[in-house]
Amino acid sequence: MGFKLAGLEPVFALDNDSDAAATFLANMPKVYYDSTEIGQFSVKALKSSFRMARGHPRLFCGCAPCQPFTKQRTEPKDNDARRYLLGKFAELVGRFEPELVFVENVPGMQNVQGKGGPFDAFLRTLDVHKYHVAHSIVRSQDYGVPQMRKRLVLLASKFGEIDLDSSTRRKAKNVLQTIGTLPAIRAGERDLKDPLHRASGLSELNLRRIQNTMEGGSWRDWPEELILNCHRKESGQSYGSIYGRMRRDGLAPTITTEFHGIGSGRFGHPEQDRAISLREGALLQTFPKSYKLVKKGEDFAIGTIAKHIGNAVPVLLGRAIAGSIKKHLQDMQLS
Repeated sequence: MGFKLAGLEPVFALDNDSDAAATFLANMPKVYYDSTEIGQFSVKALKSSFRMARGHPRLFCGCAPCQPFTKQRTEPKDNDARRYLLGKFAELVGRFEPELVFVENVPGMQNVQGKGGPFDAFLRTLDVHKYHVAHSIVRSQDYGVPQMRKRLVLLASKFGEIDLDSSTRRKAKNVLQTIGTLPAIRAGERDLKDPLHRASGLSELNLRRIQNTMEGGSWRDWPEELILNCHRKESGQSYGSIYGRMRRDGLAPTITTEFHGIGSGRFGHPEQDRAISLREGALLQTFPKSYKLVKKGEDFAIGTIAKHIGNAVPVLLGRAIAGSIKKHLQDMQLS
């Protein structure tokens, strides 16, 4: 969506998540969509899309699942079969040699297995095929996203040196400026005019916990009888943001796929006694309100929609990256 808003037109998409497919096609019905797993799909349709784009610079965007690379994982990353997905994307880059390549993921990706790991192998593929490459850790809030979200961003070009353009930076709004105009709702309720403005329910105990949490605070604010056993242990002291509330005048934390639960991080609404709603999560990820995440009149699981929202590249960050690519093409006198 960020690329589309910047004027770069998607023509082909690949994702084997059926729920994500429905959401994608509802917003971009003219894009050819393939729902096969990347290791098994036929490249025939991709070849066709590649031919259709002949005469234009062609861009491959690859965002592998971040879970095998994130610091939040507790099990060994080396045993996660999803690590090979970046390698499959590298095979497609090597086979088709698009003029431009973009990869986004969590900062931990480049550290998994170090030399010889998946990110290092991807860099070698780009080197073999004569790409100019730049990659860095980017703060999403520097590009207008109202949350503290660091991402690894890689850009590669056949045309010449490429990097994020500093002119695409913009100041981010704070939490209240982003979600403060939405109607107040209680835990477990939804806004009748906006089905996406829906909050997860809370048990009586967790309701008492959020009621005892100050703005910007966490479980450390609670009276003794509300504290969980895990937080009484020395190992639990480091999880200071769990059951926390956001600050109205600050940035949101990284919006994860679990942002709809107060026990998953600092996802408590700054003023209301609940976790943030799906709509609020989408706004903090800078989705436009017109983006279709649910079908009109259709019931849906909160966790399914939260997964789409949390997994997404923030739209404003995507637009900034696309703007950098457009500036690069202009500098190369290609657009």
